This record gives sequence, structure tokens and C-alpha cells, in this order.
Amino acid sequence: MSPPDPRAETRTLLGAQLVFNIGFYAVIPFLAGAMGTEYGLDAAAIGLVLGARTFSQQGMFLFGGLLADRWGPRRAILTGCLVRILGYATLAAASDFPLFLLGAVLTGAGGALFSPALESQLSHADQPPAGGPGPGGAGRRSVFVWLAITGELGAVLGPVLGTALLGWGFDAALAAGIAVFALVTVLLWFRLPADPGRPPRGRDAVDAGTGRPGPALECLRNRRFVVFCLLAGTNMLAYNQLYFTVPVDLGRRGLDAAWLGALFLLASALTLLLQLPVSALGRRMGPGRALSAGFLLVAAAFATAAVTSVPAGASESSVLPVMATVAVLILGHMLLTPTILSLIPGFLPSPGAGAGRGAYYGLAATCGGVAVLVGNAGLGMLLELTARHHWWPGTPWIPLALLALLAAAALPVVLRGHGRDRSSVEAPSRTAP
Repeated sequence: MSPPDPRAETRTLLGAQLVFNIGFYAVIPFLAGAMGTEYGLDAAAIGLVLGARTFSQQGMFLFGGLLADRWGPRRAILTGCLVRILGYATLAAASDFPLFLLGAVLTGAGGALFSPALESQLSHADQPPAGGPGPGGAGRRSVFVWLAITGELGAVLGPVLGTALLGWGFDAALAAGIAVFALVTVLLWFRLPADPGRPPRGRDAVDAGTGRPGPALECLRNRRFVVFCLLAGTNMLAYNQLYFTVPVDLGRRGLDAAWLGALFLLASALTLLLQLPVSALGRRMGPGRALSAGFLLVAAAFATAAVTSVPAGASESSVLPVMATVAVLILGHMLLTPTILSLIPGFLPSPGAGAGRGAYYGLAATCGGVAVLVGNAGLGMLLELTARHHWWPGTPWIPLALLALLAAAALPVVLRGHGRDRSSVEAPSRTAP
């Protein structure tokens, strides 16, 4: 029997990412409104449900990556789809807070199983062919750039589908989401090749004699990789400000929520139009310089936000400085996320298929989630103190700019002697909704 065509498998995974994002963004952006208007939950309950969904996904990425290594990517991806279907079905059946909370946790857990397995499987296709140029070599574009584009298309088309279905109620959007994920599951069941044999048990998870992590948790013992993940997590914290401090800044300027939608549209348009050329530029620069340049752009975005900030209720406020902040931030994000994800296989002790790359991708995502959790908590307190004591309105942006500058300076040092510097620098901007 001839081996499966890797190009066909890559196309299948890219199509799955597109449909998976459509199903996610057709429902989740409207969840808070539906819980409040259709089911009468208060703000505290809604916040807890949304927070539980995010934490169950970000906090379980490492676990999902470990399962991908133990089960194989195919089984982990299919399980992730089924768990998300179960989560949406629970939300559809919910009429009180406990079921909404359970549905949100299952929805997040499905993403935590799906994304690390898909990224680790695609990373094999991103490796250079034997005797050929690396993924970053001339004439060969990384597969990850197409994952970026398909993921962003799903993030744009999903809300359009959700908005069209909301006229029939939130249950209609949930039913459409279930149908979308069922379609993905059937497609992947028939199209993905069978996983290779699972690794042996025993010392694979924990060394019984010492209690120390075995090969399955080798990523936690790789100190250089942990430092890399902690610094790189600044990228996710920075991108998350589109959901946190940017809306606060719009509120200070007296601009309504319609402008926030316009800013998200700007971010999507820039990603779809510029991901290819930005990735090509990063490939020519090399990973160290690309990381420095990306974080310098992020620092410049936050410096712009600080310098142009206004006190609450300022008259004649313009949206242009906020648009400039978002545009520069997205340019940096397009350069950073690809570089970070493409460098992860180089930290593996062995480049083989069973080297545990799912856990490495999972740890990187989990560190980003921790950075968002801790960073946003600190920023929230700083925003409150700034308003209470009438500090300079740009104060909350300064720590973000300083963190970006620290990452720009430190990451090239961490990458010195990087095992396999195959600088493919194209990867998804929004692969783990």
C-alpha cells in the first residue's frame, strides 16, 4: 500500500481549520448577549462562564498536546471535534447557570484537544524535504501561512453566519455550529491517515523511581524552551489587548461599540492582505531578527497608544490614534506568531514524529494563556488606579511597551545555538479560538 499523500493531508487539515473557526465564531461572540437577554443571567454569571471557557482552553493546551503525543494527532483532533459538539449540545440544552458553565468548559476543552494536535501534525509538513531547502528557503512557502489565512477567513465568516442565524434565536446558531463540527469530524475521519503506533507506557508519563517528568513532559525540563515560551507569551498578551484595553480606550474617547467592530475588521483585513508579504519578509530576516522586529512593532504600538491617550470623557476625540495602534500591533503579531510557532520543533531533543512535539506546542499556548491571565489582572488594577488617582492616562500602556522591549532584547539571546534553525516564519495568527 502506498503511503498517504502529505499534500492531501495538509489540504484536509487546512480545510478543517477553516470550518472549525467558522463554527466557533458563529456562536461564541454571541454567547454573552444570549445568556443575558434570552436566559436572564446576570453579569457575574456571564463573566464566570466566559472566563471558564477561556481558562479551560488555555489551561488545557499542555494536556491536549500530551494527549496528541500519546494517542496520535488524528485521534486527538477527532476527540476535540466531538468534545466541542458535546459542549455546543450542552449549551443548547442549558436553561440555568450550571449547564451553561459545563457547556462553556466542554467547548474550551474541545479547542485544547484540537489545536495542539493540528499544529504539531502540520509542523511535519513544514520540515524541509531530505536534501532540499528548509521551509524558509527560496521558492518554498511554509504551510503555516495558509493556516493563518484559512483561520482568519473562518474568523471573518463565522460571525457573518452567526448574525444571519440569530434572527431564529441563539439555538439556531448553536445547531449550525454543531452541524459544522459534525462535518469537520466526518471529513477528518475519512481523510486523515491512521496514527502510528502509540508510545509505550510506563516511564513515558512519569518516572516512577524519581517522580520526575519522563519523556512526555520533557518540555517542562527544557529550561531554554520554558524561557522562550514565557517571553513569547508576551505576544498573546499584546494581541489580547484588542479585547481589553483597546475597548477601554474607545470608551474614554466616547466612541461607541460600532468602532470596536470596525477595528476588528481592520485587523482581519490587514491579516488577509499582508500575511504573505510579512511572512516573506520575516523569512528573509531570519528568526532572531524577526522576533526582535515584531516585538519592537508591538512596543511602538503601545507607545503610540500611551502618547495619544486621553482622559475619560475627552471632547473631540479621534479614532485615528486607536486605528494606528491596532494596525501596528497587528503587523507585529503577523511577524511574531509565525516565527514563534515555526521555531518550536527546533527545541525538541529529537526531530522524529514521536518526539513529543504536541506537548511542546501545548506548553507554548498555555504559557501565552498564563501571560494573558496574569497580565490582564495587573492591567486591570493599573487602569483602576489610573482612574482613581487621575494619573497620566497613558500609564497602563507603559508596562506593555516595556514587556515587548524586554522580549525583543532577550529572545535573540535565548535562540543562540538553536538546534535546528530552519527559519520557516509563517504560521497562524488565530489558530486556537
